[in-house]
Amino acid sequence: MGLFDKLGGGSDERVVFLGIDGVPYGLIEEHPDVFPNLTEIAESGSGGQISSIVPPESSACWPTLTTGTNPGKTGVYGFQDRSSGSYDTYVPMGSHVNGPRVWDLVTDEGRDASVFNVPVTFPPSSRIQRHVSGFLSPSVEEASSDADIQRAIEGFGYQVDVNAKLGHDDDKSAFIADAEKTISARHKTFRHFLQKDDWDLFFGVYMTTDRVNHFLFGDYATDGEYADEFLEFYQTLDAYIGEIRQLIDPETTLIVASDHGFTHLTHEVYLNKWLEEDGWLEYATEDHEELGDIDEATRAYSLIPGRLFLNMEGREPDGAVPKTEYESVRNDLIADLESLTGPDGRQVCRKIVRGEDAFSGDNTDIAPDLVVIPADGYDLKAGFTDKDEVFATGPRNGMHKFENACLFSTSADLDLTDVDLLDIAPTILDLMDIDADTERLDGTSLVA
Repeated sequence: MGLFDKLGGGSDERVVFLGIDGVPYGLIEEHPDVFPNLTEIAESGSGGQISSIVPPESSACWPTLTTGTNPGKTGVYGFQDRSSGSYDTYVPMGSHVNGPRVWDLVTDEGRDASVFNVPVTFPPSSRIQRHVSGFLSPSVEEASSDADIQRAIEGFGYQVDVNAKLGHDDDKSAFIADAEKTISARHKTFRHFLQKDDWDLFFGVYMTTDRVNHFLFGDYATDGEYADEFLEFYQTLDAYIGEIRQLIDPETTLIVASDHGFTHLTHEVYLNKWLEEDGWLEYATEDHEELGDIDEATRAYSLIPGRLFLNMEGREPDGAVPKTEYESVRNDLIADLESLTGPDGRQVCRKIVRGEDAFSGDNTDIAPDLVVIPADGYDLKAGFTDKDEVFATGPRNGMHKFENACLFSTSADLDLTDVDLLDIAPTILDLMDIDADTERLDGTSLVA
């Protein structure tokens, strides 16, 4: 055994999962000197590139990763979703996720799960061993499943998220300092509860990586002003992963994975502005700021990231597209999207996915009709406030990418051929010898 023996002397298999939100495989592969621990894990165990889901947005990705089911079953498609039969929108929280999470299935087997900082898990669960919810939690107090956990993590300087507003400043020094502070407190928390050694599944996510990528990835890609700080941040992350590996015994499997990749952002693309200019979308009033402000003549609208909906008769309250014309109108929209080019002359839409080809399940009534996977550099936005132009630049220089997520494991028995997020939950359950309802799951175990 390692530094900490498993309590109780049982033989049940255990898993530690560390999420590194938005970390691309290529970054690790190209910098073994920055990532010596992940590189060694790949060499002695498993490591490689995996795919995300469409859309590759954290609010949709983490429910999928933790349930092993697609958004058509989880009911979460992005940071903003539309209420069924309405133009009202909402920000999905943990309570909106349909289906059991992997830690629920572990708990159902009479085993213990400690879960920290997973996005879209608020409010925290009181039925699992311990839980601190992540992204979108309103406060550390409300994110903690009990007062003892709250006191412990507050002692480490724990905060729910990085102050992303600092990333909007031209001088990124304060943002970088806050990111380093946030990930340090997160690691202290993980280490503290790992050392209790009373869990069967430990599931923790470093989301600070996503924040750093949004504001510094362009510097890394272009050898810009903060390229060195970007790599230094990741060197620290890799050291944290190495430390955790040393804390757990050799019989415990460590999995490290990201939910999507990342690439350099050059242009933000306001799809609703483009839809308006192209005659697809109209507003009922000049003072518009939300989906409910569209006019009944609207034929299509967008929600982030790159999700497009026909304003369909019988589905939307004021649907303008008859059901009999659905396919022809959708084909027209696809053709128009394929003709959309950016300021640099490149085609904006690299791939356009029809909703039924990506989503299946009981919660497809709010699924998009189309999802656009953009060409690298074009970050698809939505918004219903008036914009001056379709294309713009902002403080962010990094964007999510469908391909190039990553997975590493100390287990050499994983087959990483043609892998996506859906396969992670079934793999964890298989490694822990927990029977799963394979008909419900959309992914399959990677254990060879």
